[in-house]
Amino acid sequence: MARSIAGWKLQREDRAVLLARFPARYRRTVADHVTLRFGTDADTPLPTADRGEVIGEADDGAGVQALVVRIGGTTERGDGSHFHITWSLADGRQARESNDVIRDHGWRAINPPLAIRLEPTRWSP
Repeated sequence: MARSIAGWKLQREDRAVLLARFPARYRRTVADHVTLRFGTDADTPLPTADRGEVIGEADDGAGVQALVVRIGGTTERGDGSHFHITWSLADGRQARESNDVIRDHGWRAINPPLAIRLEPTRWSP
């Protein structure tokens, strides 16, 4: 059975607003989801939250830009990483590097936080 990712898709309108506020700095714009868990299957429950807040931005200056997201009052995903939206990537960089950038380079707070609507869903990598 194929493994999937459980999390949230960003609403199209909210994505457009965020892209206007945070232009993609690197060639490939991702800007479409927040991951809750990797390696899930059809029996893994989807998240129930349908709202979040963008509270920060991280950029390593070398090809990974991400937005830090608070869901249910926390940015902690439960696996030692943070809820985030991989925003843009340079050639050769991978979305999975976003958590490393947030951990290793930190992030700058956005004030006030920006409310976003999230659609709980499951997708294949």
